[in-house]
Amino acid sequence: MTTFPSANPARPGSRNRFPDLYRAVWRWHFYAGLLVLPFLIWLAVTGGLYVFKNQIDGFFHQQLMSVAAADTPVRAPTELAAAALAAHPGALLKYTPPAGPARSAEALVSTIAGERLVVFVDPYRARVLGTLPDGGSVAWTIRKLHSLKYFSPIARGAIEIAAGWAILLVLTGIYLWWPRGRSGGVVSVRGTPAKRVFWRDLHAVTGLGVGGMVLFLALTGMPWSVLWGQQINQWANGNNFGYPAGVRVQVPMSQVRLAEGESTTWSLQQAQLPQSGHEGHQGHEDHDGHSGHDGHEGHTAHAGHAVPDVPPLPSALDLDQAVAAFDRLGLAPGYAVQMPRGPKGVYSGSVYPADLARQRVVHLDQYSGKPLLDMSYADYGPMGRTLEWGINVHLGMEWGVFNQALLVVTCLGIVLLCASAAVMWWKRRPAGGLGVPPQPANRRLQAGVLALLLVGGAIFPLVGASMLIMALLDWLAFGRRAQQTPA
Repeated sequence: MTTFPSANPARPGSRNRFPDLYRAVWRWHFYAGLLVLPFLIWLAVTGGLYVFKNQIDGFFHQQLMSVAAADTPVRAPTELAAAALAAHPGALLKYTPPAGPARSAEALVSTIAGERLVVFVDPYRARVLGTLPDGGSVAWTIRKLHSLKYFSPIARGAIEIAAGWAILLVLTGIYLWWPRGRSGGVVSVRGTPAKRVFWRDLHAVTGLGVGGMVLFLALTGMPWSVLWGQQINQWANGNNFGYPAGVRVQVPMSQVRLAEGESTTWSLQQAQLPQSGHEGHQGHEDHDGHSGHDGHEGHTAHAGHAVPDVPPLPSALDLDQAVAAFDRLGLAPGYAVQMPRGPKGVYSGSVYPADLARQRVVHLDQYSGKPLLDMSYADYGPMGRTLEWGINVHLGMEWGVFNQALLVVTCLGIVLLCASAAVMWWKRRPAGGLGVPPQPANRRLQAGVLALLLVGGAIFPLVGASMLIMALLDWLAFGRRAQQTPA
């Protein structure tokens, strides 16, 4: 039987209050685990694999992504794109120049059959190496499995709920772990695997070791969630333009968003693309070198103003000229070029390397080649920079091998936490029962703990709703009778 540690015995009545609080917290910790453990194992396994995305794709798609370097110059982008289109007729949506001398070029093609294919081309010989569906690499498949993107929005909402309950697990787990005068089971494991105390201590000590990272991963994963993440993204971007604070936008904007054509950073999910062919109406250059009429941030030209007739537009730049312009601007290797969409579209060059300082998105006027917008990580507002840094660590990209090792150890720790919790529960559950921890004698205390939890639930609405449902089920099942569960 579990012995609940007491508070300070010198204080009258504290021995009676403390077990009730412990039981209330333990009960919610149990319910959180009941809901979250399967999801945590899924997230840990898929997340631990995705940490090695470059190595995984390099292994499984080596014949597509790698080429033998040659002494001859790399062929022109238009020639490589033409080779891709000759093999798979359709429209070119995006072109990615070779990221290094031994890397292939990539052309994203919308085929006449309606497929979106990434066509890999040898940059020295203009020979098509093969194709993959857009987002169909092994690493991207793992990432979509990690977020349940293959399933319905309801399933993705379950991931959001699981992340919120994982936060609850960590916070309540810290309370349950707190020594309160004990020495065993705090940083050491007692007993043998045959005994429940071994699994209890193993669970507690593992939680102590990886709990901080579990909390960090849950919080940094929330920006990508289906409900909370979408709403906070809209709010953080302000006015629904999505451009970071400090970038003064006074060029005509389209209704097309950057995220519609490619995978982009969280801070640019709502970013709209500017329009080409309007250089004569962009206003003067302000003292920061940004185009602007009145210095306001994130505003397009005022609606309702008459736009004078403009002369016919010159011929558009070809892909060779656009790539040359991006090279002159110094985009990091591995950048992708999104093709203009229609006569007012722009060439968009974007790159999101592990080094946040080199993240960059540049939009070129498709006629003049003039940069209409040039955004980098330094242009993001404080919230955007903080969230992007957190996401970079979450993806294992910030500190190289150390970041990968930290995440792998954390993922292994999560699996061990889940396994030890399952064994511990199995050993303490009564025959034929669920083994729910005993209710506190003071039911107001149970309600008070729920009220505190719902404060966090108000921040994450799906999590708060699930807490209310769990509290209702608990009341329906156990509210009318006291339950004493063997410990």
